[in-house]
Amino acid sequence: MSHATTHEFSQYAEVLAALADLALVPPGPGPFEGPPGASVAWLRATVARFASGEPHRRRRALVEAELARLAPADLHRAASASASGEGDPRTRVVRGLAAALDMPEPERVAREVAVVADAYFGEDGGAEADRAVARLVDLLAPGPADEAGLEAVANRIGLLAQACAATAELAGSVAAAGPGVPTARVLRDDPPVRVMRRVAARATRIAGREIAEGDAVVLDLVAAQQGHAAPLTFGAPPRVCPGRAHALALTEGLLGRPMTPFARLHHQGRAFLLPNAWDYASAAALAAEGFGAVGTTSLGVAAGLGLPDGAAATKEATVDLARRLGRGPFLFSVDAEGGFSDDPAEVAVFARRLYEAGAAGINLEDGRADGTLAPVELHAAKIAAVKEAVPGLFVNARTDTYWLGLDRERTAGRLAVYEQAGADGVFVPGLADRAGIAALTAALVTPLNVLYNPAGPGIAELGALGVRRVSLGSLLYREALTGAVSAAAAIRDGAPVRGGALAYAEVQALAPGDRSGGGGGDDVHDG
Repeated sequence: MSHATTHEFSQYAEVLAALADLALVPPGPGPFEGPPGASVAWLRATVARFASGEPHRRRRALVEAELARLAPADLHRAASASASGEGDPRTRVVRGLAAALDMPEPERVAREVAVVADAYFGEDGGAEADRAVARLVDLLAPGPADEAGLEAVANRIGLLAQACAATAELAGSVAAAGPGVPTARVLRDDPPVRVMRRVAARATRIAGREIAEGDAVVLDLVAAQQGHAAPLTFGAPPRVCPGRAHALALTEGLLGRPMTPFARLHHQGRAFLLPNAWDYASAAALAAEGFGAVGTTSLGVAAGLGLPDGAAATKEATVDLARRLGRGPFLFSVDAEGGFSDDPAEVAVFARRLYEAGAAGINLEDGRADGTLAPVELHAAKIAAVKEAVPGLFVNARTDTYWLGLDRERTAGRLAVYEQAGADGVFVPGLADRAGIAALTAALVTPLNVLYNPAGPGIAELGALGVRRVSLGSLLYREALTGAVSAAAAIRDGAPVRGGALAYAEVQALAPGDRSGGGGGDDVHDG
């Protein structure tokens, strides 16, 4: 008679391989007795967390559909509203999530889920926990429900139970770490999920170790993450936690950490397009078209002055542009190259100048003019200095591994270090292949920004892959130059000119505030 063996893994590469192995599945919940919908045992047997194969895919789809209804930014708002309310963090997490999901009586739901959660994760909850499950089923599915309906309700309750335990634990760890400590750093050092357990559904092999069918596998996440930047708390492909962004938003809201209007654009559960302007008129025209925010293009700023881009030659011009944009009613982020210094303190002073001029965000890149990458520790120090000096400024940490074609395999590691330094988002220009984007978003804690590629996925598909911001970079500036030259050449050569240009008066109207004096609207006097 064979006996199951327990295998323990604590090395990063081993744990990553185990998480990716489809032969390893969560431990089964065991059978349940009694009617469906009336016990914790039934709940455990019916949720995605304890399933594999087709039941897992079906039940995970139910959870993903629930989460797709929720913008993480809305969850942040709901949790913020209850941050100083009554009840322990677990209750407040569930109350906010239940309210956002339009569940009836969110306060009652939160109380019942708090009773269920401990038993759900393996502790003996007794008859009271079973009764709490039955009351939740009655509340969320009043009237008779078929098997499919009960399965849907079970996965809604399971979603709440997992949020009750893990999200509240994460909020406690972040709070204990102290103000200003990035959540990404806590996820690496003190994750809410410290150990994952799997069972071999069939024989497999991990890190040279033979694992027989039925063997148990224990994954020590805390030990594995030591010395590695990217946390494994939310799993790894192909099993990434679908509620990662929601859990993080709930955590930040529960702690009362603010989310600026510009940051909210990155937490809507989809990608938003950030067009890049090069002067006040281009920014105002884009805002008038309905774009929620605009970025700047360092190429446009530099080329307009007859200077090279990326050579740290436009520091004061960048501040001047920010001051002009700050006169407008729109949100804007500034492309600041590498901060125009390798002294983190100087970069922080520069960032404060941009913020005081009205900037909502800043891009800081680790690519250098000589075609090399800045040391990751130096770039992280710049990010940390900026966040300490200007906490309200959204720092988008850019890595040029793809742009320069250097150390692409280290992209996720570099970005993880930047996240743990305090970056609010990360930017990887040049990354355009679908598999690469999906793999990277699975490893990130903060929103991913990519550069639009006409030959790559569209905005909707990028959003489905996990991208949350799509920039146009210098594209619009280059298109504008091309259009101007083409129009002049067409007129010179007697060819037709493409119509549709803004009228003189329309451009005049883009200027901020009231202006006195002349300046007619007649195109004859167009200056």
